Amino acid sequence: MLNNNFVLYGGKIIVEIVWDIIRFPLWWYSRGLIEVGEGLLNFLRNREKALALSVWVKNIFKPMYAQSDWQGILISFFMRLIQIIIRGLIMVFWFIFSLVVLCFWLVLPLLVVYEIFWQIL
Repeated sequence: MLNNNFVLYGGKIIVEIVWDIIRFPLWWYSRGLIEVGEGLLNFLRNREKALALSVWVKNIFKPMYAQSDWQGILISFFMRLIQIIIRGLIMVFWFIFSLVVLCFWLVLPLLVVYEIFWQIL
């Protein structure tokens, strides 16, 4: 009875392992890719909230500290313009970082298969 269970469960385990190996690339490039994409979009949204870039853009023509004279408006405009440029560059950096992570996600299984074959040969 012990051998029968061992053979039966051993066969089931081997079938599950083979099925997981076959199904893995399908998951990686379908559902896994969608989950990574959603995670990266959430990451970019959080970076934008942390930088408050949209708030700076929305208030670019409003004078700071309610100074409505022309000097206050001019200083406020250029100060906000500099902030928008710097924060925009930081946001571009995070966007490029996210694209690199996405490209790495797409290439990683191919790189692993290539390295496995390289080691075998």
